[in-house]
Amino acid sequence: MPENVHVTPHPDGGWRVKKGGATIASSKHNTQKEAIDTARDIVRREGLELVIHGQDGRIRTKDSHGNDPYPPKG
Repeated sequence: MPENVHVTPHPDGGWRVKKGGATIASSKHNTQKEAIDTARDIVRREGLELVIHGQDGRIRTKDSHGNDPYPPKG
């Protein structure tokens, strides 16, 4: 099963983009928006799920691209 891509606060400030299970971040950004934009490019290209965390580290929202296990009906 493919890993998710997470946008989380970086311990040294700013925001990081990191694939689930990775030991290091793919990239670090000054703003959450920059990190989300970069992460969105990755998940669209690789068909993964984007998981956006808030400043407190808790999951704020998820966004699926590709193999969504719960696609919208209609």
